[in-house]
Formats: sequence, C-alpha cells, structure tokens
Amino acid sequence: MNNVSKSIGWANFTINPVRGLCPVDCKDNQGKSYCYARKMYKRFKWNPEIRFEGPVNISAELLRIRKPSRIFVGSTMELFGEWVDAHWMDVILEATKVHSQHTFLFLTKCPQNLKRFSPFPANCLVGVSVTNPEQFKQAHLELIRISATVKFLSFEPLLEQIITPDPRWPLTTYLGECASWIICGQQTPMSASTSPRIEWVREIVEAADKASIPVFLKNNLHEFLYADDIFWANERATLRQEMPG
Repeated sequence: MNNVSKSIGWANFTINPVRGLCPVDCKDNQGKSYCYARKMYKRFKWNPEIRFEGPVNISAELLRIRKPSRIFVGSTMELFGEWVDAHWMDVILEATKVHSQHTFLFLTKCPQNLKRFSPFPANCLVGVSVTNPEQFKQAHLELIRISATVKFLSFEPLLEQIITPDPRWPLTTYLGECASWIICGQQTPMSASTSPRIEWVREIVEAADKASIPVFLKNNLHEFLYADDIFWANERATLRQEMPG
C-alpha cells in the first residue's frame, strides 16, 4: 500500500492518495461482498482510518513514473464519496494538471457527486461503475451533466442485463449520449453464480459499435473469446481491448 502499483490492464499504474477502509461495501447478486480492497484491509489489519496522503506524497509518487502513462487514481477508495474532503479532491485534480504528461483515470460508484468537480482537467478520464440497469440509469443521468474529455462506463462486474430506462430508445442511444469508452468485465473471483451471460456482453458491445465507442473487454471474459467474432481484436482471436482516442 505504500508504493505505486503497476498495470491493471486498462491503466499502466494505480495510485491511492486517499487511504483507509472504503465505506462502500459492494455486493453481488447473491448479496455477498466482493470488494477486494476491504478484504485486504481486514486480512492484513491495515489502518482503516480514512486519511489524505497530501500533495507532497502525491507528487513524489507521480515523479517516480517517468514515461507518459495511464494512471488509475483511487483503486482502493471511493474518492467521490461524502467521506472524502472536497479539498482533498481539489489537490488531487490540481496534481493531474501539473503532471500533464500523464492521463489520469477516475472511476466512481457515486456519480451524483461528480458535478462538484466539473469541468475536469483535460487529461482526466471520468467513469462510472455499472452492474445493473438501475445503476446504468443513474450513470447516464449524471455523466451527461458533467464535462470531461473522456467519459466512460465500466460494466464490471456485469451482474444483470442492461436495459434502457426508456424502452423506446435503444442502448446505443444512451451510450452515445454519455460515454466515449466502454469497459466490460465480470466479478473476480469468478463463479457460475455471478458470471454474466454472453448475450448481455454482446448487447453492450454491439450497441457500442453502432455508436462508434471503443470497447475494452477485461481478461476475465476470456470464456467468451471464441464465442463470437464481435469479441475478437484480430485474426489471432485475442479479446478486444480498445482505448479511447
């Protein structure tokens, strides 16, 4: 927890300027908690107090990353929750401006609080986690209210089929209004009870393709790799892992 962490696939590095036991306890469709960070805090008895590492520590961590990189900010903490002081977020966002050679990714389960910090710096990608139709509805409503160079949706873990709030409008329309990048994955550790159906993933990918939105399929969807051409990146049949332009 003291150092910059390396690649998670769609980001080259992760940093956690706010630390402590995250109050958000995500539960799957069986009602079981799946938050890996909370499990780690409890297992290793890390300090649960929510605290800010401060601008000096943030700069020190970022200076260690010499090449321009994609950096995920807050992999173990919900940064847009009420428990994070708005001043802390101001300092974090200011640091992204100073280190303009990097691209910073923010992902939240509290999209209702994003508008406090809009417009976001030009090198920030702002996303919302979505696991079910209700969360998709809220993510759409909040993302269209903010300004960011790239807004994205992370359907991970995808626990239910994504149905549009208004059946008169297709998924493509909703995606095109609020996102310019899509991530899709399943819960880990993987199990039959929480794995998404291939039809759910295909619907999202097809809708994104119609809206010309790049799609990043996480490696934990490898079981779908040979199921349909729509999941392939090339003739070698590797999973599509596209990044926003």
